[in-house]
Amino acid sequence: MTSTPPPDRPGAGSPEPSQPIEPTRPIEPTRPIEPARPIEPARPVHLSEPARPPAQRSQQPQAVRPEVDWRRVHRVTPLLNAWKVAAAFIAFAAWQGAQNLEGADLPGVQVLLLVLGVIVLAALIGLVYNYIAWRRLAYGFDDESLFLHQGVLFRSQRHVRLDRIQSVDINHPLLARAFGFAAVKVTSAGTSASSLTLAFVTDAEGHRLRNEILARAAGLDLSEDDGAPPAVAQEAPESVLLELEAGRLAGSLLRSLGLVLGVVAVIVLLGVAVVTRNPSVVFSFIVPIFAVGSMAWARLNGQFGFRVATSPDGIRLRYGMLATTSRTVPPGRVQALQLTQPILWRRKNWWRVAVTVAGDSVTEGSVNQPVLYPVATQDDAALLLSLVLPDLGVEDPLAVIDAALRGSGPAEGFVTTPRRARFIDPLVWRRNGYRATDTAVLLRTGRVWRSLTIVPNARIQSLGLDQGPIERRLDLVNVAVHSTPGTISPALAHLDSADASRFLVEQSARARAARVSAGPERWMERPHAERAETPVTIGEEDDAGGRSTDTAGTADMADMADMADTADTADPPATTVATAPVASPDEPR
Repeated sequence: MTSTPPPDRPGAGSPEPSQPIEPTRPIEPTRPIEPARPIEPARPVHLSEPARPPAQRSQQPQAVRPEVDWRRVHRVTPLLNAWKVAAAFIAFAAWQGAQNLEGADLPGVQVLLLVLGVIVLAALIGLVYNYIAWRRLAYGFDDESLFLHQGVLFRSQRHVRLDRIQSVDINHPLLARAFGFAAVKVTSAGTSASSLTLAFVTDAEGHRLRNEILARAAGLDLSEDDGAPPAVAQEAPESVLLELEAGRLAGSLLRSLGLVLGVVAVIVLLGVAVVTRNPSVVFSFIVPIFAVGSMAWARLNGQFGFRVATSPDGIRLRYGMLATTSRTVPPGRVQALQLTQPILWRRKNWWRVAVTVAGDSVTEGSVNQPVLYPVATQDDAALLLSLVLPDLGVEDPLAVIDAALRGSGPAEGFVTTPRRARFIDPLVWRRNGYRATDTAVLLRTGRVWRSLTIVPNARIQSLGLDQGPIERRLDLVNVAVHSTPGTISPALAHLDSADASRFLVEQSARARAARVSAGPERWMERPHAERAETPVTIGEEDDAGGRSTDTAGTADMADMADMADTADTADPPATTVATAPVASPDEPR
């Protein structure tokens, strides 16, 4: 049985090999081949030109990235940087050739000529290298970022998003300051590697560049309009609030515990050397004495002439004796604030006001730790706090600040550690405490070395509770407030477990509400309509008579309220930790 082929496929399926094959359709003539276009000569590609997407990949229109306005730093930059390479070369030559020169019997003139030749050669090497590096260095802007292209052997191109800029500094090193040049440092949220330094420009260009960066970061449009030249960002006016007197700075150094102990040690050593008639006793302590003196000089040199001013683009700080720094911290960029008072400052009621700004990578206790004011009175500290946090969220902020700085016990609504904590903290158990408001959380601790840490609710990243074997036996919990990593580590030890669990749940809701209602990162822009403020009440009764709280993300924290019931269980060998994240992944803070 044979099958009939379909009409559209003639001859298909026929069993007879001799079946005639229908003629194929005639082949249509092809279109004439157009002559090839002449190949245009290749043109140089500049860094400011975005890469062209291949046409065959997609026929959909693609968004073209705005061109980067590339610029160069000043031509004198190789001269200002050459001494670094020259000093390294001279040190290497001296280390390698010192012994050879001692062994060689050469006249003094030849030795002097050799030394001068090494210095000249080092200077030439430094100039050539830094000239090539200057030719490779360029910076520029687009609508979203600041770019830096650099590198001689290994090239790199880095960028900082304008809405993530945390501070802009104008640094005047001693050599650059003598010739009227400055370096502009832009600090971004993240690690220290995300910061950019533009060195060197003239002093006037540095201030103009600082104004432009802050204006772009604020959301102002400085682009060209219909062929017109780009707008020039004018410097925002400033109002000086505080200036540190040289006498107070010197007095704070003399009242420094380290300096006092160093002076006492020197006097004792001198007395021992005179009594024993052995001066070598003093030489054995030269290094510690030198370290104390260097620390005192570094603080005097770095904090001399400290000035705080306010402007529409943020808080402006200026400080330094030999090398000066002008720093601008845009609004809302302070992640945490800490006030500390050594015991020798208590009579004067002086406080050191330190801050954490995202991007600063300075180890705790460093001389260059970010400081909002090095030696402030209590009134000055309250004024500085109002700059960082205009609304403390309480009716009488001065009374709360006084209780936080010098008080103890439950005054002004502070929640303190219970009496049973005296076995672990015999001196500070009444001093330890916290006060949570609608805008910030205040952590108070320290009896000899008083400390107050303030973290705005909008800057809290997560909260943590930990409890070791001893704390579990005493039903105590340690609380940690996680913000941007820096020199300040907000924490409070040995709270009652019920107070700690309540703090975790309520503060999570406060922090989440603060982040939702916070303004845009570009502070001159208006908040989006979809980011309308959503009130979140804590501890108030709703219409059904229950407790109204923000329960998103806190389901796992319900077990922390029952930590008091676990005191009879076996002590764990390791510390137990519980954390509550409060930041949404899509929020770039």
